[in-house]
Amino acid sequence: MSTFAVGDEDFLLDGRPVRLLSGALHYFRVHEEQWEHRLGMLRAMGLNCVETYVPWNLYAPEPGRFGDVEALGRFLDAVERAGMWAIVRPGPYICAEWENGGLPHWLTGPLGRRVRTLDPEFLAPVAAWFRRLLPQVVERQIDRGGPVVLVQVENEYGSYGSDRAYLEWLAELLRRCGVSVPLFTSDGPEDHMLTGGSVPGVLATANFGSGAREGFATLRRHQPSGPLMCMEFWCGWFDHWGTEHAERDAEDAARALREILECGASVNVYMAHGGTNFGGWAGANRAGELHDGPLRATVTSYDYDAPVDEAGRPTEKFWRFREVLVEYAEGPLPEPPEPPARLAAPVRGGFGGWASLDSVLEVLGDEEVVAPVPSTFEELGVDRGLVRYRVEVPGPRQPYPLGVTGLRDRAVVYVDGFPAGVLDTAEGEDPVLAAPVAGPAVVDLWVESLGRVNYGPRLAEPKGITGGVRHERQYLHGVRARGLRLDAFGAAAVDKVPFAERPSGEGAAGVGAEGCGPGLYRGVLGVAGAGDAVLRLPGASRGFAWVNGFCLGRYWTAGPQEALFVPGPVLREGANEVWVLELEGDGVPAMELGVL
Repeated sequence: MSTFAVGDEDFLLDGRPVRLLSGALHYFRVHEEQWEHRLGMLRAMGLNCVETYVPWNLYAPEPGRFGDVEALGRFLDAVERAGMWAIVRPGPYICAEWENGGLPHWLTGPLGRRVRTLDPEFLAPVAAWFRRLLPQVVERQIDRGGPVVLVQVENEYGSYGSDRAYLEWLAELLRRCGVSVPLFTSDGPEDHMLTGGSVPGVLATANFGSGAREGFATLRRHQPSGPLMCMEFWCGWFDHWGTEHAERDAEDAARALREILECGASVNVYMAHGGTNFGGWAGANRAGELHDGPLRATVTSYDYDAPVDEAGRPTEKFWRFREVLVEYAEGPLPEPPEPPARLAAPVRGGFGGWASLDSVLEVLGDEEVVAPVPSTFEELGVDRGLVRYRVEVPGPRQPYPLGVTGLRDRAVVYVDGFPAGVLDTAEGEDPVLAAPVAGPAVVDLWVESLGRVNYGPRLAEPKGITGGVRHERQYLHGVRARGLRLDAFGAAAVDKVPFAERPSGEGAAGVGAEGCGPGLYRGVLGVAGAGDAVLRLPGASRGFAWVNGFCLGRYWTAGPQEALFVPGPVLREGANEVWVLELEGDGVPAMELGVL
């Protein structure tokens, strides 16, 4: 057993000064069978510690029901086997460019801006969650022979609020649940962020991508003693759909890392390895300096331009960082581990089955809800996926503009079963169809959440149609809503979908000009030499893809991401089943497994 403490100037391991050379690796963004390899890559880069968040919503699909929380414990055991320390950031809010910042939709829906405060209706579920989660951490603390040396209180709270009583309550909850290692907070090196996010008696750390000396000087004004640490050294950045791929020069990033270490500080490289937003769990941001502008949805890849790329390969940044970190290592660094197996040869194929969105909804959809105004995703219990809103335009009446107030985030519209356009909220939340609509008519709006906001003042906002559907200035009432959740796409359920080679009739929602279009496609790819690969979908537009029942995430021709990473453990020798839920395209997509 060992002790880990916060000294006047350094972290202390059994009373001896140590420096944490940490790297962020989110175990939930990496296939479990590849954890060992990724940890080996971090160790070879020169790191002695790994940091991870824990996403509450991944494990709590509904109140009182928890999933595989033990995954965190298994990861921490893998960290110990790798000979590294661990930093755990359990939230309850994590940001992380993750759906809703890790908060469950069933909690943020009714509470809204009351989350992340001392509101009792927020605190009770947090306490229940921590009582379920934290034994995975407590049993693996360094003073019990495990790898965990630090645990975070909340996350970048100073960028959001100023409820110090809430932070103090949370710190006390962590202690009551058995956390005995030092606690810490992390915030940007700004006065208002540090005053809003710090807790008396808890170590404060700073997050930045450059300017270490200036950042630490600001931190010292708020915390005169204690070890300095950059808890998030942003060595790259994440991508939004429809933007350019973010890149940071390797030499520039290495210089910034060296400056942190020259200040005598510890560091956590964010991200050391980013991984992938499998399962449609990517979050979203609001544009603008105040993070309250148009929505910017995060892509499926969380490569982050990190030293270890999405597929686990070393980049130029890896080697430049290794050159810096070796100077601070205790002994020679290990060589990188052997890379995971990669797909032996490209595989191409077509889809043998197709089912319209309406027929998929009939089999996999939730019960329909009828209400005077549209129900939000939260009211319908939909976390990730889409909702079909159906509303009738009375008649007879002349053509008028048809629009939506409070749309979040994108709607494919059908009038009397025929495609009528796409409503996008890239520049505003009250879009109007290009062509007017006459009555009587039946209007279907297939609305997809492109990811709940994970950072800033718009956190916890609802999804779907949050206002109403208007014909001219008149609201249309009596809205029927039915959810299609991504979690409904299991193998047994998909087998019940009535697939056909071609649509069964004209005018069905989801039928495009070339005979197919939006809907669920099913096909098989034969693989010889399974391993890490990428999936491309020529002819597809926007939707979700699965391989052997494993949801790879969202694809979209908006770019910059052009292919989905397929972990080798997902593939198998021989036949591999692929499902694609296409939401916008008007043709028939193909599929290609590519070699990395």
